Amino acid sequence: MGRVIRGQRKGAGSVFRAHVKHRKGAARLRAVDFTERHGYIKGIVKDIIHDPGRGAPLAKVVFWDPYRFKKRTELFMAAEGIHTGQFVYCGKKAQLNIGNVLPVGTMPEGTIVCCLEEKPGDRGKLARASGNYATVISHNPETKKTRVKLLSGSKKVISSANRAVVGVVAGGGRIDKPILKAGRAYHKYKAKRNCWPRVRGVAMNPVEPRLYRRKRTRGDGLNKVCPSTKKKKNKNPYCGNIVMFAWD
Repeated sequence: MGRVIRGQRKGAGSVFRAHVKHRKGAARLRAVDFTERHGYIKGIVKDIIHDPGRGAPLAKVVFWDPYRFKKRTELFMAAEGIHTGQFVYCGKKAQLNIGNVLPVGTMPEGTIVCCLEEKPGDRGKLARASGNYATVISHNPETKKTRVKLLSGSKKVISSANRAVVGVVAGGGRIDKPILKAGRAYHKYKAKRNCWPRVRGVAMNPVEPRLYRRKRTRGDGLNKVCPSTKKKKNKNPYCGNIVMFAWD
């Protein structure tokens, strides 16, 4: 009879529903419009909140709608250093300050940015984790392309019209603090997904699938194997060798 592997066991039960009940919403930039393409729009940071299941804090930024008499509330990835009551400017002619949103083509080389758009108008897809950022390396005015370097070390060539938030995502150093006890790990993954606790492969029984089970090695680095599967050494020193005799 087959064995139900761990990937199937941990999903067993009722139909899974993502833990989104207490989450505050999607963190993204404003939808690009005429105001941002040719000028700028001013907003104010009303609150900095925690989003369960996310490592970085979020900033509630309120803008006046440029086309209707109403307010629009957006959730931004909070850049390190912003505060409540701060004015945030979004657009091509905004100043290069922490928390402002500008096209990367208008930023000088060496600028640190976060929540970077991978394609024009996608409202931010790169450098969104806590403490993450990207660096503007160079510009090509002829092709209207900009080269950026991600924190992983990889370099990408994107459109100069892509927008980004100036600064580093807040919450850096979050994973530096040790967990120390299982209770903290329990609450950490309770808000995320069913991936804890994780049993070590060497602690599993031989009946478990080989996908998870690992062999325990001895001190000399050799694997423990069944005696019946050991290869027998041939004690004959001439076995396998060609011995030639010369006759007079």
